[in-house]
Amino acid sequence: MTVDADPTARPSLFHGPIDLHLHSNRSDGTEDPAAVVERARHEGVRTLALTDHDTTAGWAEAAAAATAHGLTFIPGMELSSKDGWRSVHVLAYLFDPDDADLDAETARIRDDRIGRAERIVRNIGRDYPLRWEHVLAETSGDATVGRPHIADALVTRGIVRDRGEAFATILHPREGYYEAHYAPDPLTAVELVVGAGGVPVIAHPAGRERMTDQTLRRLIDAGLGGLELDHRENTADGKAWLRRIAAEHDLIVTGSSDYHGAGKPNVPGENTTAPEMLQRIIDRGSGSSPVYPVGG
Repeated sequence: MTVDADPTARPSLFHGPIDLHLHSNRSDGTEDPAAVVERARHEGVRTLALTDHDTTAGWAEAAAAATAHGLTFIPGMELSSKDGWRSVHVLAYLFDPDDADLDAETARIRDDRIGRAERIVRNIGRDYPLRWEHVLAETSGDATVGRPHIADALVTRGIVRDRGEAFATILHPREGYYEAHYAPDPLTAVELVVGAGGVPVIAHPAGRERMTDQTLRRLIDAGLGGLELDHRENTADGKAWLRRIAAEHDLIVTGSSDYHGAGKPNVPGENTTAPEMLQRIIDRGSGSSPVYPVGG
């Protein structure tokens, strides 16, 4: 990847929309990394981060596509964690992808996710015509099989109409097919990202499963960099809460689409991050660097 060593020398690259949360089919998106970049460009985004779940497998392809389109690419990932029964996703930016501790943890998460997916499929297969090979057919490349791929298989098999129906019915925990999966606690996740030279930002922390003030303050003490404030899942009162916490602790605030291709209605650029907030991420991150357009 072509990397510029002095991001402060290129402030003009941050003119235009900045979207720091997009997914490809290297995790649970429906498009390959290059297609995600192309869609973001089409929607007017000029700086983007690929943040696939627990993997950096799409970085090289996304960076090459961004360079070809004259966009700036920010290396990222969405690291899974759990606070009790609540899922807490930690967006990680500009970390070292070869950090041994973080790499070991993401490998453990991915391995357990595969086993969990197989268990869910076995459960569903007792009542519906769904088999593991049907789910594997919905994945591509280095993607780790997860519940979205099971949802896609259910759609392909004509069992449900779309992902939304799959998650509202068969894949909902109340239906009895659900299986838990391994993920570290949020404090460990934040510490791992910081240890790898990255900047941790909590993804959509004010939605249906809002974390407690106590948990959030523990993460701030551990080096949490920021909060994803503008996101369609955050409630209005939740955003007010996040603004108060961010102001009190001088945290970075971001806005993002959480684009997944056809898997969700989210559109690249529907929420964006201010250039000065991205600059704070760049100033703080030391594990990897932004990839700027050639000649930009």
